[in-house]
Amino acid sequence: MFKKILIIGCGLIGSSILRGTINKKLSKKIYVFEKNKKYRNQIKKINKKIILINKLDKTIQEMNFVIIATPMSEYKKIISKLNIFLNHNALITDVGSTRSNVAKLIKEKLSKKLNWVMSHPIAGSEVSGPQHGKKNLFENKWCIIIKDKNKDKLKKVIIFWKKIGAKVILMNPKDHDKIFSITSHLPHLIAYNLIKTAQDFQKKDKKNIIQFSAGGLRDFSRIAASNEIMWRDIFFNNKKNMISAINMFSKNLNSFKKNIQSLQDKDLRKKLANSKKVRKQIIQLKQDIAKPDFGRE
Repeated sequence: MFKKILIIGCGLIGSSILRGTINKKLSKKIYVFEKNKKYRNQIKKINKKIILINKLDKTIQEMNFVIIATPMSEYKKIISKLNIFLNHNALITDVGSTRSNVAKLIKEKLSKKLNWVMSHPIAGSEVSGPQHGKKNLFENKWCIIIKDKNKDKLKKVIIFWKKIGAKVILMNPKDHDKIFSITSHLPHLIAYNLIKTAQDFQKKDKKNIIQFSAGGLRDFSRIAASNEIMWRDIFFNNKKNMISAINMFSKNLNSFKKNIQSLQDKDLRKKLANSKKVRKQIIQLKQDIAKPDFGRE
C-alpha cells in the first residue's frame, strides 16, 4: 500500500500499528522514531526489518505515510520537523484522542503543502509500552476519522485503518470531542477520582481498605492505571467539554445523594433500573460482551 511508512512514537498504540502493518504487509519498509531508549530496545525485537531512526531530519524526506502516535503535547515539535523535511506528496495521520485542538494546530502550524488527515482509533489498554502492542488490537474496533476536503488522502487513510481491522466512521472535530468527553474522558476522570477517594479513606481511617477491593474498585483501578501524560493532555485539550461533562455528572451525583439521604426508594430504583437499559444497549451494539474480562486475562 505504501513504499515507506514512518511511525513517530511507538508505545502501545504505535507498536500495535507497527505489528498490524507488518502482519498485513502494508509497506515495503517501516521506519520508527522513538526517543525512549528502553522502548527502542523492545522495538528491535518485534521484527528485524524495522528501521529505527534517531532524528526527524532529512532521513524522513522519502516517507509516503507518517503516523504520529505520541502524546499530543509533542505535536508542535513534530510539526516543526515535518515542515522542514517531509516531502509534499506524503500523507500524515495521528491517533490523538481530542480533535478540535489538533485541527487548530494543523491550521496554524502545519505547512500548507502538507496533508494531514486526523484519526482516532478507539482501542487501547491501561498498560503502555511496545511490549504490550498487539497486531490485532484494532480488530473490529472503531476508528474515528475526521472529515477532510482532500478526498483522495481521506480515502487512503480509511483504507489503511480498514486493512488493519478497524471499523471506520467519519466525524467532525466538534462532535468527536463532545461525544468522547462522555464516553471516554469522563469515565477515566471518575476512575482516577474514585481511586484517590479510596486512598483518602484509607489514610483517614488508617485501615487497609484497598486490601479488600471488590470487583467495582478493581475494575476502576484498571482504568486509573492508564498513562498519566496521555490523560493529562486529553483533559487539558478537551477542557470545555470536560467541564460540561463534570458539571452534568456532579448534578446527577447530587441527585443520587438526595435520594439516599431522604430514603427516596422509588426515584432511586428508577435511576438504577434505567442504567441496565444502557448496558443492554451497549451489548446489543456489540460494543462489549455479556461477560467481559476487564483486561484480567
